[in-house]
Amino acid sequence: MKNSETYAVEVAGVKRELRLFEIKPGVRIAILNILGDTELVNAVTRELAPKISAQQPQVLVTAETKSIPLAHALSEQLNNMPYVVLRKTYKPYMGDALQSETLSITTGAEQTLYLDEKDRGLVSGKKVVIIDDVISTGSTLQGMRLIMNKAGAQIVGEAAIFTEGDRASWSNIIALGHLPVWVDSNS
Repeated sequence: MKNSETYAVEVAGVKRELRLFEIKPGVRIAILNILGDTELVNAVTRELAPKISAQQPQVLVTAETKSIPLAHALSEQLNNMPYVVLRKTYKPYMGDALQSETLSITTGAEQTLYLDEKDRGLVSGKKVVIIDDVISTGSTLQGMRLIMNKAGAQIVGEAAIFTEGDRASWSNIIALGHLPVWVDSNS
């Protein structure tokens, strides 16, 4: 298979060709990269915002990096609702940060998510919706849940542009579409 293979999607009235990427031998996923794609971010935000608003959150939570534009646009659409970004690298200014481990499907490596000490008070005792661009294995989602539980937040919803893989696993996720995973039968 060539690296230039793509998978066509249409979401919120916007069409894109997503490049297929081999994450391990014989297994490929379609890569959604919303960084710099203002048209797509704005379109999906218009569709996701009312669904998220129905959960009555007080704060949005996402992990860096690719879903930050989505969290920002949703914040604006939801009357400047605050949002928190869980970081993947600890910096000394983050103080007594909460952390959890996760496994990235795109890098195949363990990652650590950190909640900056300054943001702990923003989520503690608050209703939050967790935001991601694509939910695939659920590892990042689980890492975000663990940190929110440690921080004393109440998770009232989880949202993404797409879910991926086993569709039945994501029935509780607010999403606009679903992406397949390609497994070569020869692997």
